[in-house]
Amino acid sequence: MSEPRVAISVWRSNWQDSDYRKKFITGLILISFILISLPFFYQAIEQRNGISFNDYLLAYLPSYDLSLFIFVVIWSMTLLTFSRFKQDPHIFLQFLWGFILINLSRFVSIGLFPLNPPADLIPIHDPIANQFYGPKFITKDLFFSGHTAAMFLMFLCLKKRTDKILALLATILIGAAVLIQHVHYTMDVVMAPVITYFLWIGSKKIIES
Repeated sequence: MSEPRVAISVWRSNWQDSDYRKKFITGLILISFILISLPFFYQAIEQRNGISFNDYLLAYLPSYDLSLFIFVVIWSMTLLTFSRFKQDPHIFLQFLWGFILINLSRFVSIGLFPLNPPADLIPIHDPIANQFYGPKFITKDLFFSGHTAAMFLMFLCLKKRTDKILALLATILIGAAVLIQHVHYTMDVVMAPVITYFLWIGSKKIIES
């Protein structure tokens, strides 16, 4: 049987499971509400005044615009991950719920800990992702790094060894790149994989419940 037919057969088999359908549909509804609320939330937090940190690492790092590099790495990994969704419906479901928990957690952490952006910040020019944030570039969505968290979530969800190596490398590269571009504080990047790991565990419990 050809690979596309195998993928269709696997998805059809999972879709016949009422529990899978329920978590699939619920997840899509939740992520839709989250995506709709993103510009309202982030445009609101951009108006707040927050705390400014003396980040010793950023003080020594020159600020460079790595927008193109960040764009290529993130969306290349996104395409790879989406291609794996076709082969394994459980990867899709785990990533979906992990991504939901990451966004909800960022709503809480950003809402509770208002921070001013690092000095010498250079906006990331991403013609796709920036559409979800509203008309003004957001600089105060800081703790924790969503870019780094998304890459690490891909690392946790993907199953093939080469895929996981690529995703882990992407996590390291993106974490370094957003620091060099002074888009995040060091703590935002360092804590992103730690928090994401526990959220991934939570997503597994939701799926397996």
